Amino acid sequence: MSDETQDASHETRAELKKSDATELEVIEVREGAFGVHGTGDTSGFGGLRRPVVMPGASLPPYGGWFDEVAERLAGGEGLADAIEQVVVDRGEITFFIRREKLLQAAQHLRDDAGLRFELFSGVSGVHYPNETGRELHAVYHLLSMTHNRRIRLEVVCPDEDPHVPSVVGVYPTADWHEREVWDMFGLQFDGHPHLTRILMPDDWPGHPQRKDYPLGGIDVEFKGGFIPAPDSRRSYS
Repeated sequence: MSDETQDASHETRAELKKSDATELEVIEVREGAFGVHGTGDTSGFGGLRRPVVMPGASLPPYGGWFDEVAERLAGGEGLADAIEQVVVDRGEITFFIRREKLLQAAQHLRDDAGLRFELFSGVSGVHYPNETGRELHAVYHLLSMTHNRRIRLEVVCPDEDPHVPSVVGVYPTADWHEREVWDMFGLQFDGHPHLTRILMPDDWPGHPQRKDYPLGGIDVEFKGGFIPAPDSRRSYS
């Protein structure tokens, strides 16, 4: 693996301080294979147990320009408590931002001369149904063309209150990105100028990329045999 970080013009991996986190964050434990649970699974993997882990929070100093960005972000007006945690993993840095501070943080990241993250690359939705109280995540990718740096912001919210402020007022290119995340995951971006579906029909029920969404499918015939849709197949239990 290359020793370079995501931005090759800056520090190498060896120059970045490794995370001081000693524990990984376990967000789920998966059992069996192919969605089948128990030893009756005919695949032979019925007893399989696999934890789904995420890198834990990192402690400063993070190394290189990561510290400069973290300090300038936390030093913005009203942003002293905006950062929930910082994760440095695989040469990349992610700032978990409290959702009520997202707009202020985005504005500061764009306008501060020492930060200048002027390019919004996109926002992605993630659904962790077993992460109680933090089931929905919005992940923002920002680029500073001025300083040739990339960072990631992450905001979490519960299923019962799936609301996140829209950043369209700061980054107009977020318009269609936020619409796609709403369409696929059901995240409500408050303040969006026209939050409507962008991929599915307007009357489509639910949000297809959530992990609790029905698998669906179409019954098919294959070489004289009949194969039912995945959500109607028999479970081997």
